[in-house]
Amino acid sequence: MTTLDQPTKPSPTPTPVAGRDRPVRRELGIGNTLSHGFLLLWGLLTVLPLLWMFVSSFKTNGEILADPWGLPGTLHLDNWARAWTGAHIGRYFLNSLVVVTGSVALTMLMGATAAYVFARYEFRGRQVVYYLFVGGLMFPVFLALVPLFFVVRNAGLFGTWKGLILVYAAYSLPFTVFFLTAFFRTLPTAVAEAAMVDGCGHFRLFFRVMLPMARPGLISVAIFNFLSHWNQFLLPQVLMQGDDSKWMLAQGLFALSVSQGYAGDYARLFAGLSIAVLPVLAVYVAFQRQVQAGLTAGQLK
Repeated sequence: MTTLDQPTKPSPTPTPVAGRDRPVRRELGIGNTLSHGFLLLWGLLTVLPLLWMFVSSFKTNGEILADPWGLPGTLHLDNWARAWTGAHIGRYFLNSLVVVTGSVALTMLMGATAAYVFARYEFRGRQVVYYLFVGGLMFPVFLALVPLFFVVRNAGLFGTWKGLILVYAAYSLPFTVFFLTAFFRTLPTAVAEAAMVDGCGHFRLFFRVMLPMARPGLISVAIFNFLSHWNQFLLPQVLMQGDDSKWMLAQGLFALSVSQGYAGDYARLFAGLSIAVLPVLAVYVAFQRQVQAGLTAGQLK
C-alpha cells in the first residue's frame, strides 16, 4: 500500500531583527576627519623635533651648520662622551636621579597616606583639611619664590638636596592627594571590611591590602610626579645656587646651552639634550599601559 507524502510546509522566513546583520558603517564625518588630522599634526610636531635632536647629536658641528636636516655621514659617538664628561652632564644626571627618587618616594608615601584617610575615614574637619590640600593647585610656584627662598635659607637647607627634596614633595602633594583620594574612593569597601573582621589593623590594612589594590593609580601619579620633578628648572635655579657640583640636570643643560651657544659646539649641546630626554621617554614607553589603566580605572569600576 502506497502512502502519499504529505506536502511539507515551507519554513517561515526569519524576520530580521532591527540592529542585527547590518554591515558596520564607519561614519567619517568632517569632525572625525578634523580630529584625526589635528592629532596627526600634533604627533608630528612632537616627534619630529625629538628625532632632529637625536640625529643632530651624532653629527659634527660642520654637518649641523651646512646641512641641518641631513643625516650624519658617520655616527660621532664622541659627542655623547664629551657631553657626559666634559660638560659634566653625567654628574648632573646622577644628582637629578638622587633628588627625584627621594622626592617622588616622599611624595607618594605622604600623599597616599593622606588620600587614604580622606577617602575612607570620617572625622571632624575632614573636608576643610582636604580643601586646604587641594587648594595648593590654585597657586603657581612663581607666587611663592621669594618667601620660599627665605624659608629654605632660614631653615639651613639652602643649596642642599634635602631642601630641594622637601620643596618638590610639598609642591607635588596637592595633585597627588587630589588624584589618589578619588582613586581610593573607587576601591571596594567589602575587601577592607573583610580584612578588618579577620583582625587586620589600620596600618596593616593600608599597606598590605589597599595599596596593592591601588597600584594602577599609584603608578600613574608617580610617573606624573617623576616627569614634573625631572623637568623642573625654576626651583633648582633659585634654591641650588652656588656650588655647581650639586646642580640639577636642568641647570646643567641651561649652562651648557649658554656656553656652547657662544662656543659653537652644537653637537655636544644636542647630545646633552638627548641624554636628558632619554629617561623621560624610557619611563613613558615602559609604563604607558599602567598610566592608561590608572586614568580609566575610576571610570570602569
